[in-house]
Amino acid sequence: MATARKKAAETMARTDVVIEVLDARLPGASSNPMIAELRRHRQRPCLKILNKADLADPAVTAAWLREFDAEDGVKAMAVSCKRAADVAKIPAQAAALAPHRDRPDKPVRLMVMGIPNVGKSTLINALLKRRVAKTGDQPAITRQQSRHQLNARMDLTDTPGLMWPKIEYPSDGLMLAASHAIGENAYIDEEVASFLAETLLSRYPELLAARYDCQPAGLDGPALIEAIAAKRGFRVKGGQTNYLKAALILLQDYRSGALGRISLESPQSRKAMIAAAGHAIADQPRRADPELL
Repeated sequence: MATARKKAAETMARTDVVIEVLDARLPGASSNPMIAELRRHRQRPCLKILNKADLADPAVTAAWLREFDAEDGVKAMAVSCKRAADVAKIPAQAAALAPHRDRPDKPVRLMVMGIPNVGKSTLINALLKRRVAKTGDQPAITRQQSRHQLNARMDLTDTPGLMWPKIEYPSDGLMLAASHAIGENAYIDEEVASFLAETLLSRYPELLAARYDCQPAGLDGPALIEAIAAKRGFRVKGGQTNYLKAALILLQDYRSGALGRISLESPQSRKAMIAAAGHAIADQPRRADPELL
């Protein structure tokens, strides 16, 4: 990641517009703060692509678009990279952020960035209308930068998925794991599924009831997973509940969209989470400075 970051910083100097691909279900958690740091240092405008919008809650996505559009030098779009009509709108939106270029002698230089498994490679292939980047439902498919000519007025650079060294908020890590942006060896399925269950119980209980034929009222995360296991008849040898199998079913149903259109965070919930985290740090007792004793 350190090498990728250094290379990204070098390429940023030769870039006109950064296209940051986010997961529309968790736009805040899937936004790498290092990307914002790099582009602001170079004063580069950013087109934020909220990909997988077909899996996200449309009302929440609209709120995120308003939030991002209010930022200086930022334009946001909600798309599904699997829809050609959505992808076709991206070049014009990107060019509008660099009006001083967009000429045959000065093509707009785009740099596509984002964390692993948000759909960057799918976007690249859709923009170029040919398969040049490997895709797959696993993080870290793209390993190195590659440059392509989009048209006579535009070229783009694809970059590897870039994660930051330390995820500041625990809930961000859990949302990223639930959405498969983090490798499976980095988390415990049952823990992530329990977090996801808690989130869905608070935001989308009706979707849970419809999918699993259960009554979510009064359940917490582990109890919901137990209820799923009971409804599906998931048992291990000895008749005990197969909690892991039910947890994996919940994760897969969320990731595939089988549960319905779901957003794990809104601008309001993210601000509340950050504020609460700040208060928790402020409330921690401070240690006396030994030099003052």
